[in-house]
Amino acid sequence: MKKFEELMIITMEECGELIQACSKAIRRKKYLNNESLKEELGDVLCMIDLMMENGIVTKRDLSNQTQYKKMKLAKL
Repeated sequence: MKKFEELMIITMEECGELIQACSKAIRRKKYLNNESLKEELGDVLCMIDLMMENGIVTKRDLSNQTQYKKMKLAKL
């Protein structure tokens, strides 16, 4: 169980860092070629990959949720 807790904690931390990078991108109006944003997005993707590798979530789960979210956003 310790392994799952560690994965969850690190994922939360990485998501927090991504939130911060997004906020800075908005304040600085630097959306494209933003190295900090790229780094934090990559870190979050890495944690998602690790969660899949450890059986916490499947690729199919994420694919289904991604499609659902895209449909919801398309209605905006």
